[in-house]
Amino acid sequence: MSTRAAPEPLVSVAPAGARAELSRSSPAPVDHAAVRAIVAGIMLAMFLSALEQTIVAPALPAIGRSLGGIDELSWVVTAYLLAVTATTPLFGKLSDIYGRRVVLLWAIGIFIGGSIACALAPTIWILVFARGLQGIGGGGLLPIAQTIIADLLSPQERPIVQGRTSIMFMSASILGPVLGGFLTDQLHWSLIFWINLPLGAAALVMSERALRQLPRNDRPHQLDVIGAVLMVAAALLLMLALAWGGTHYAWRSPLILTLLVGSAIVWGLFAARLLSAREPFIPLTILRGRVTSTITCAAFFGVGTIIGITIYTPLYCETVLGFSASSSGLALIAFMAGTVVGSLTAARLMVRHMHYMRVPLASLLLAIIALGVLAADPINQSIVRLVLLLFVLGCGVGPMYPLSTIVMQNAVKPHQLGTATGTLNFFRTLGGAIIVAAFGAIVLGSGTDGSEVVTLERLATAARGDLAPAFRAVFIAAAICLAIAFASLLAVEERPLHGPLRRSE
Repeated sequence: MSTRAAPEPLVSVAPAGARAELSRSSPAPVDHAAVRAIVAGIMLAMFLSALEQTIVAPALPAIGRSLGGIDELSWVVTAYLLAVTATTPLFGKLSDIYGRRVVLLWAIGIFIGGSIACALAPTIWILVFARGLQGIGGGGLLPIAQTIIADLLSPQERPIVQGRTSIMFMSASILGPVLGGFLTDQLHWSLIFWINLPLGAAALVMSERALRQLPRNDRPHQLDVIGAVLMVAAALLLMLALAWGGTHYAWRSPLILTLLVGSAIVWGLFAARLLSAREPFIPLTILRGRVTSTITCAAFFGVGTIIGITIYTPLYCETVLGFSASSSGLALIAFMAGTVVGSLTAARLMVRHMHYMRVPLASLLLAIIALGVLAADPINQSIVRLVLLLFVLGCGVGPMYPLSTIVMQNAVKPHQLGTATGTLNFFRTLGGAIIVAAFGAIVLGSGTDGSEVVTLERLATAARGDLAPAFRAVFIAAAICLAIAFASLLAVEERPLHGPLRRSE
């Protein structure tokens, strides 16, 4: 793999520490054509990961009829999400050790192999296993792609590209259910997996050649296998408890309690390993750093709230407001459109203003106000008013996506970019899982003592006003989460986003 660094005279006279600092603030020069090619390839890889999270849902009934095992259908979704969450930090670390190009190609290859296995699965449990394999590959696509952007562009240049990824994610989120439903109804459900082959092959071809020009910041690393296993095990136990609690098993059931206690114990072992390992799986400088720790906390609550609102908005619209499925979809699209507008606007303002942290702070205040309006009167919302409120809410939380990535990458050294980006994505996803579970406990547990299972079918038959207090509590809880994110952002040290080094053509 070729290595391109800063101009040769500068490297020959600068001490090692200065070179590292220069590399941190100014990525190595790459010609503009190569930049466009690399960005196009990694955007396609990110699109694959985003599309796969939504395209499967409409096909689940057809999959159940074809393969049997209706009761196990939830595992088709859960297996993918568990694998993505668990492997995200691992791929980030591996990219710091072996280089972005090699590890990204591994991830795409595993994702394609998992897609083929899904399409050919003869039974439901083989499909579940194949979805887990697919999720392992998917867990590497997003963090490595974001890290490549950091390798390629200076902090001053990154916000625009990171903002554009929001458009890609929204497109995938909207296109996924539509495309999945069309392929399933008109052709066959297996095509939702076969479609990944041409897209994945295109991503492989585009990335393989272009990424040879990617700058590298090599430094010897050791992979703490014990630490990685402990972190993955702790996350899996917690995610299983959150996925099953209140829906498949009562929160007070022995299984859920065992999973929660087991997760807490393994998290404790992981913390002890971090303190004792020669090179911890997650460097202590990332966990203890003022910028990295506070921005991770802000992303945990901010992005987690976005995921929670996305999951429970349709249920709120249909059970409390009595809207149709199409009107509920319109409300959700308004929220997602707002997140894109907020993300793009924040990205452009970040590169123009020295005090860029004021943008997300002001945005979060708007979002908290919108949640307050919803909490004050959750039952008397017209479709027009709800669409407007959700759009404002989306605009308020949208900046959290690009901001958290850019601030985290701006605060670490080049040889830690993969690990830091993977860690951030892990805690953002974990935050989403925990906050979704908390919102679910509020809604599903309304009127119960936590010792029984409540299904969505039962909620759908509830009277219109019965769930209004529960969703008022959800909106209040969401506002509290955003208030914690706001306080965390206030504690973030606002470091300058350095401008690009003059590119050599």
